[in-house]
Parts: sequence; C-alpha cells; structure tokens
Amino acid sequence: MGGGHWNVEMIAALEEQVECYRRLEKLALRQHEQVQQGDTEGLIEVLEQRQTVVSRIVELEKELGPAKRQWKQDGSEPGRLKELLSESKLLLQRITEADRDDAIVLQQRKLNLGRQIKAAAAARQVNRNYATAAYGNRQPSMDLQR
Repeated sequence: MGGGHWNVEMIAALEEQVECYRRLEKLALRQHEQVQQGDTEGLIEVLEQRQTVVSRIVELEKELGPAKRQWKQDGSEPGRLKELLSESKLLLQRITEADRDDAIVLQQRKLNLGRQIKAAAAARQVNRNYATAAYGNRQPSMDLQR
C-alpha cells in the first residue's frame, strides 16, 4: 500500500495541527500567568481562545485519524510526517503538564472557575434583584458578607 494515504493535503492538515498545538502552548503560558496573578477575567478569555483552537484540532483529527491509523499499521510514514507527529505529541505533553500544574495551583487557592463564572452571571442577576429585594423587605437577621 505504501504512503499513498499521505498526500499533500494530509501533510498540510498535519502542519496546521502542529501549528494549533503551538498556539495552544502559547495560550497555556498566558493561562499560567493569569492563574499566578489570580486574574479571572483574563483566565476566562484565554480559556475561550483555547476552546476555539481545540475545536480546530478536533476537526483536523477527524480528517487525519483514519490515515494515522492506517499508517501505524503499515509503517509507511515519510520523514516529514514522523517529525510533525512527534512534535505534536511533545507539545501535547507539555500543555498537559502545564495544565496539571495550573489545576493544582487553582485547587490550592480554592479558586473554582466554574463557580466563579456562574457567580459572575449570578451577581449580575442579583444586582438587578437586589434593590427591590433588600429594600422591599429588610431582614436584619441576614448576614450579608461583603
């Protein structure tokens, strides 16, 4: 069968995939800075950008997946592809490790992002309801922690 599966389009797709991984690594570094600084807004922004890149990687993988499997079976990889695949594997490893470190920091800081994002949305809602609720029926027993 040989390397027939690996046409120019495949190589282009794989190159784009590696490019996506490089972009992800840069975003992971930015994310790390945001985590260190406790900048939730910035962190959410970076996570959204990462989501876009990851979606693209997944799309490309749908194209590449079958060919990658075939190629593993018959071991017909041209050198360029071998390079690209090992680079994407390496980048993925580094991104995963960086994420694990960030997750640990976030846990230590008890910064639950999901909760914070929900809280931000809820806060907007609460602000709207607050005036009517709080001043309509005062409850001195309520402990409003700032």
